[in-house]
Amino acid sequence: MDFTIRPASVDDAEAMAHMHVQSWRESYGRLLPPEFFAKQEAALPDRIERYRTSIAAGHSRMLAHGPDGDLVGLGASGPGTDEDSPCDVELFMLYTLERVHGRGVGQALVDALIGDGPAYLWVLDDNPRAQAFYRRNGFLPDGKRQLCDPSWYSLPEHRMVRPAVGH
Repeated sequence: MDFTIRPASVDDAEAMAHMHVQSWRESYGRLLPPEFFAKQEAALPDRIERYRTSIAAGHSRMLAHGPDGDLVGLGASGPGTDEDSPCDVELFMLYTLERVHGRGVGQALVDALIGDGPAYLWVLDDNPRAQAFYRRNGFLPDGKRQLCDPSWYSLPEHRMVRPAVGH
C-alpha cells in the first residue's frame, strides 16, 4: 500500500478527530457500549479544538495518509508520564483504520515516532491484535496494570516496555 507519513499541522485537527473516533469504533466496538461512541461523536468539536491547541503548542502527532490523501493512521509519543516511567519515551497513541491493518502503516508510524529507542506504552488487556504488534516491535509486559478512566468503563490495561532495539 502506498502511504505517506508526516507531522500533523493545526489544519489536520478535524480529520484527526474524526479518524481517531472511527478507529476507536473499529478497535473497541466489541468492548464498549454504543453510548460511549455517541458521547465521543458529540464531543468531536471539543476534540478538534484540543488537537488544534495541542499541535499549536508544539505537541507533535504523526499522520499516515493513504494514496488518495485520506487519513488512515495517527500516533503520538513524548516524554513518559508515569511516575515510575521505565524509560524516557512513551508511545501515547497509535491508531490505524481497519482497512489498512497489516499493510505497514502502523509500523511506519512506530518507526517515525520512536525509532529503535527504548519506549513504553499502555494497551488494553483485551486487545490481542495490538499486543501482538507491539511484541513484534520488542515490547513486553512489565507487570504494571491499571484500570482505565471510568469514562472508558474502567477497562483493564497493562504496560509494555521495550529496551533499545538491536543494542
